[in-house]
Amino acid sequence: MTTCVVVRKGAEVAIAADALVTFGDTRLSRAYERNQKVFPVGDGFIALAGTTAHFPVMRTLLAGLGEECRLGSRDDVFRTFLKVHEKLKSDYFVNTKEDEDDPYESSQIVCLIANPAGIFGVYSYREVFSFDRFWGIGSGRNYALGAMHAVYDRPDLDAGEIARIGVDAGVEFDKSSAGPIEVHTVRLHERGTTAVVAEDAAETAPEDEAAEDHAAADHESDDNPATNNDGAP
Repeated sequence: MTTCVVVRKGAEVAIAADALVTFGDTRLSRAYERNQKVFPVGDGFIALAGTTAHFPVMRTLLAGLGEECRLGSRDDVFRTFLKVHEKLKSDYFVNTKEDEDDPYESSQIVCLIANPAGIFGVYSYREVFSFDRFWGIGSGRNYALGAMHAVYDRPDLDAGEIARIGVDAGVEFDKSSAGPIEVHTVRLHERGTTAVVAEDAAETAPEDEAAEDHAAADHESDDNPATNNDGAP
């Protein structure tokens, strides 16, 4: 279960996430383990939703791709995640089946990307989206999207502040999201310049009531794997 967002505004992009992990009905908050749903890749960041098994896999896999890990455009992201899918099957034993009528094998990965080229979303069949303003994934995404829509045009707010507002709405209203909030900002590429990655910020937010399985993401069982929610659009 989670709330993860990306925002693009002016010359800056931002990515942010909450910090709660659940095992069925049991919560694992930041007070007990340093849960981080955003990790650096190259000169940007990726946020994941879904089972926490994705995190060590994707960190290792993307780092192992080296120069083949290209995330500088929508087409680059698509081609990179084709390679990711091949590696998930051959090296990490991913279960590629979601539904009987799946049009393609599933990578079981839902993520957001923020880097000097912009903000992107990737879903389980390697669908790639390039966003102009903002987007969110996870069980708290609808609250986050509404909050960011309400404040996006305010001239006094930058991308990082809008991203924090979005995740804060998820923490406030989604029972499966909780603080602290982690925010990272990246400066967009300008001609002849190199992007600058800003220092990350975290803010402790009040934790919501006890987490439960999201009906669309988890099985009703105490044996459920740890999860951040699948973040389907």
